[in-house]
Amino acid sequence: MGCSPAKAGAQASFLWLDPGLRRETVARQKRKRVQDMKLNEIRDNKGARKSRVRVGRGIGSGVGKTAGRGQKGQKSRSGVSVFGFEGGQMPLHMRIPKRGFNNIFAKDYAEVNVGAIQKAIDAGKLDIKGTLDHDSLKAAGLARGGKNGVRLLGKGELKAKLAFRVAGISAGARKAIEGAGGSVELIELVSAADKAKAKKNSVKKRKDAEG
Repeated sequence: MGCSPAKAGAQASFLWLDPGLRRETVARQKRKRVQDMKLNEIRDNKGARKSRVRVGRGIGSGVGKTAGRGQKGQKSRSGVSVFGFEGGQMPLHMRIPKRGFNNIFAKDYAEVNVGAIQKAIDAGKLDIKGTLDHDSLKAAGLARGGKNGVRLLGKGELKAKLAFRVAGISAGARKAIEGAGGSVELIELVSAADKAKAKKNSVKKRKDAEG
């Protein structure tokens, strides 16, 4: 129900007499206002971007003269790296025990389980016609990486009859593939040392033939 003009005026006068109500009303009115956002008025929040400290620009800045590096010494010079140096005592990276090693001759295989291959076939991502190799498995999103090819593993169940041409296979994967009526052809990998030796021998033979 509406109220009479006199009553509305009385309420308005009472509102402006009470500072708390006045503040609340002003805040409510501000929230109701709709302001259009302009691209040229978009700014970062205050303090979001800080300019770098410019050192060596006078003593008034607090980082003038020696630029916060102190006086003399190795660490006051440029081009010095003393990371890990602990004043002559045994540094931390040499004190802690070491475990294992990184095999620099290890092969990099993209490992694919036969169960994942069956899921890709059921989803229609993998075409089972022809021989499946590294490129076809990679196109289906199954083989990731693998500089030395694909190695099949036996986790999961395989129902489809497939033919593979891969770089490696586990005993379980071979059993699953052959059990489903499929076949596996292994690619013969030539090591970098053997490639270099073969290249050296071919160059030597060519020189002997020319001589």
